[in-house]
Amino acid sequence: MLRGLPVRVLDDRDVAVVTELLDRDPVANVFVSARVESAGLDPWRLGAEVWGYVSGGRVVALCYAGANLVPVSAGPEACRGFADKARRQGRRCSSIVGLADQVGTLWSLLEATWGPPRDVRANQPLMAISDPPLIAPDPLVRRVRPDELEILYPACVAMFTEEVGVSPANGDGGSLYRARVGELIGQGRAFARIEDGRVVFKAEIGAATAYACQIQGVWVEPALRGRGYSNGGMAAVVAHAQADVAPVVSLYVNDYNIAARASYTRVGFAEVGSFMSVLF
Repeated sequence: MLRGLPVRVLDDRDVAVVTELLDRDPVANVFVSARVESAGLDPWRLGAEVWGYVSGGRVVALCYAGANLVPVSAGPEACRGFADKARRQGRRCSSIVGLADQVGTLWSLLEATWGPPRDVRANQPLMAISDPPLIAPDPLVRRVRPDELEILYPACVAMFTEEVGVSPANGDGGSLYRARVGELIGQGRAFARIEDGRVVFKAEIGAATAYACQIQGVWVEPALRGRGYSNGGMAAVVAHAQADVAPVVSLYVNDYNIAARASYTRVGFAEVGSFMSVLF
């Protein structure tokens, strides 16, 4: 859009103001921050657009528009601007995700044209830990090696299908998802306890900055659930992350997943906010 209009597509000339807005909440904004840090704001490099809402001659709110639609520092007026642009562009994302108040407002403006969604998760506690874990890490949880992709990948597919409700192998046979899993392994951000060629516990660090990182894909083999593997496993991932990735480790979890929330609390995570996800 042309400069001077309420919402415009940002570019590398806007990095300073974007960084300032993202740094206001580095834990909640870690996904967008990590993408911008690694690729800048050029849509071709980023694989997405970052929209800026302009008020008083400056950008005061953001919306990451890629596979996910993620509002940042967006009050009601900014959400109206972002919703208007999103409606005119048409839905290109598979989810809207972010802090619950902002996503809730944005979705209320888009639901009439973008609905019905496949699922709405209105309260997903955002949890973080900056101190060492409260329980002993599982010593058998380690970084996954590149030659173990074929061991980890089926567990990742099972986790994704269980959590999201659709298989990541739909459409392209899983090529993109497999590549993403391989990328996380190559970055040293995939962790698992593997016994006799079987994944017992796994989790990945999906986004990271120098300040914070976000754990995703936590999964325990269904036949082994209830035995405490997630407690020591998560403590191990936190310890690895704090030592090598970022001092603050975060995640968000469905409010109805009582067992997972209790496990994370035992490890030392505390609630610092609430996310909301709208899935298509």
